[in-house]
Amino acid sequence: MTIETVVYPRPWSQRLFEDELERPARAYVVARDGEQVVGYGGVLMIADDGHIATVAVDPKRAREGIGRALLRELVRQAIEMGAKQLTLEVRVSNSAAAALYREFGFVPAGARKAYYADNGEDAIVMWAHDICDESYSARLSEIDEKVGPIERVGFAGESDQTERHVVRPFSHPSRQSPHPAAATRETS
Repeated sequence: MTIETVVYPRPWSQRLFEDELERPARAYVVARDGEQVVGYGGVLMIADDGHIATVAVDPKRAREGIGRALLRELVRQAIEMGAKQLTLEVRVSNSAAAALYREFGFVPAGARKAYYADNGEDAIVMWAHDICDESYSARLSEIDEKVGPIERVGFAGESDQTERHVVRPFSHPSRQSPHPAAATRETS
């Protein structure tokens, strides 16, 4: 919850997170560095559309590849749940997140005026289509090389409908010690 309150002007409540984790057709991932949570993300399914609902990274850990690793895992989870395309919203002012999403094949498809309640900022709606095609698989392979190995750890008691994983990337090129890889809630 700490990252949520730092990153988002109108954070989700703990109850909302708990409710979301219990709902079907969702996948949530957490990035950890040791025991410290440094990021998380979630995707939900609507028919064969995957919607990236949230991606958040500890601001102190920005630019370490955690967001890329989280998004990579969310895409993988969405494909496993049957997604043929993905969508998300991003603040007009968040050019760094939009650039990351373009790396994953997301393109602007429209806008939602005054989407963000905290300041009335517009959202750019982005889509990535044909995510099951060979060309998209090749794109993901290139991203995998940037992300590096990821350790996936499931949670005891998870349902068949809801995936929950801890994602840990290893050996970031700019640091000697291992760092985590995970996802982002930049739909805010």
